[in-house]
Amino acid sequence: MLRRFLTSLLIALCALTLTLVGTAPVSAAPSEQARQLNQTILYYDSSRAAEYTSAVSSAVDVWNASVDNVRLEPAATGRHAEIRIITDNGWPRAHLGPVRPGGQVTVWMGRQGTAEGYDAVRIAAHELGHSLGLPDTKPGPCSSLMSGSTGGVNCTNAVPNASERSRVEANYGRGPAGESAADGRLLVDRR
Repeated sequence: MLRRFLTSLLIALCALTLTLVGTAPVSAAPSEQARQLNQTILYYDSSRAAEYTSAVSSAVDVWNASVDNVRLEPAATGRHAEIRIITDNGWPRAHLGPVRPGGQVTVWMGRQGTAEGYDAVRIAAHELGHSLGLPDTKPGPCSSLMSGSTGGVNCTNAVPNASERSRVEANYGRGPAGESAADGRLLVDRR
């Protein structure tokens, strides 16, 4: 009788152990944890982007899919935004970063660019590139996001090339502290 009881108890304990082991939470792989610890989160405010709100959102998605060391997130109401996006009637322009948490740069989605036929998502991605520390590379082909208007009116490429991605990854390669301070110059993207 005691033997049957102990055998049943042992079987129950083994089953419980297997259940607990099978349901234990799986943690992220070490490289994933390291990436998350080193990722810089920058908040943006597109509440004044007017008709370009959707283009800005698409451009943010492009950058978030393209780089790992920095992530752009919408700022909640009342939260400091490192990147302010404003629409006006001028030419598209932005302050040159790389912006750091607690700092601030501005992107102007100037209506002149789209009035002349340039793609709004490409403009937004290009200007966000400035905020992340990328200067213009003009003249340049459509395949270079930072070639801006020299890519031509028919160019709709909003994706940074390998060199542009690499530079942004280096700008934010040490997490929120990063390596270089924001330049702060205003870059007007005229030819």
